[in-house]
Amino acid sequence: MATVGKVIKCKAAVAWEPNKPLVIEEIEVAPPQANEVRIKVVATAVCHTDLHHLLESMSKDGFPVVLGHEAAGIVESVGSGVTEFQPGDKVIPLFISQCGECRFCKSPKTNQCEKGWAATGHDVMASSNYRLTCKGKKILQFAGTSTFSEYTVVNQMAVAKIDPTAPLDKVCLLGCGVCTGYGAAVNTAKVEPGSTCAVFGLGAVGLAAVMGCKAAGAKKIIAVDINPEKFEKAKVFGATDFVNPKDHSKPISQVLSEMTNGGVDFSLECVGNVGVMRSALESCVQGWGVSVIVGWTNLEDCSTRPIQLIAGRTWKGSVFGGFKGKYGVPQLVEAYLDKKVKVDEFITHNMTLDQVNDAIELMKQGKCIRTVLHVSPQ
Repeated sequence: MATVGKVIKCKAAVAWEPNKPLVIEEIEVAPPQANEVRIKVVATAVCHTDLHHLLESMSKDGFPVVLGHEAAGIVESVGSGVTEFQPGDKVIPLFISQCGECRFCKSPKTNQCEKGWAATGHDVMASSNYRLTCKGKKILQFAGTSTFSEYTVVNQMAVAKIDPTAPLDKVCLLGCGVCTGYGAAVNTAKVEPGSTCAVFGLGAVGLAAVMGCKAAGAKKIIAVDINPEKFEKAKVFGATDFVNPKDHSKPISQVLSEMTNGGVDFSLECVGNVGVMRSALESCVQGWGVSVIVGWTNLEDCSTRPIQLIAGRTWKGSVFGGFKGKYGVPQLVEAYLDKKVKVDEFITHNMTLDQVNDAIELMKQGKCIRTVLHVSPQ
């Protein structure tokens, strides 16, 4: 390709500072260095974690940055030492690396990795390395990916190669939201057949958790949200019951306890709100109830009374649904192609990269499940 080994000038949405609209700019994307892959981004979705960094974390050290981490694209070129990928491969960037060598990668107990951007830049959600520049300034790469751009450069340990027949404007959702919710149910909570579940928050992650509970064989799946318009959508993914906390004067944990003879077997918090995290835990049955924190936040402490845990409940967290990305993402792409996992049903809006601020506004107002930004032609 004519661009191999050269700096690419392309369009990207740059967040210059917190809590301000993104600006469509021409940026420079450097060629991939050793063990790196340069990707032409075909489609990317807007996730609440992008909004959390832009609107809630308010860390000025995390700017300027190109956001976006839920995407799919095509390999444009590779750096030295890359043998797993070649130009033309369809891929999904991974915000959790999988080096394959560290103690976490070698353990079946976790999908964490000691390498990648999180090892050096967890506080700013970006690596200290950068391949993007704009107007002479270095631009941080959010979660090591930065997919609100026509091109990006990612370390090969944070890329998953997928089926070449997969539609990239659909499977991009498997780069974060769908895997995160679905895996939290099947991998982290380990929902059991015949069990009773409650899912708090019916955004894309919550709906994917509902889908995971159904896939695991739960007999009762209670969808909890303060927006009743989301209940019909939840039914599509397998929810059997619906509760709006605003309809009740009692605490939601008490409402669910009364509905389920003492509490649910499994609960999943998919909001990123510490108060909801507590409610989700306290909605579980004593003795064996398991509550999983899935929603992303790092601003406040979460708390509960010790007796909640002493009584036998388990409180745990999940990131990216517990999937080791290089293995799990291609498998879920195949499951989607085999119609075993829903993806299309999450997409409520399709826009272009130029409309990224409109997409962010839709998510802020709770008017979308997932908006896909079409960045480049497939």
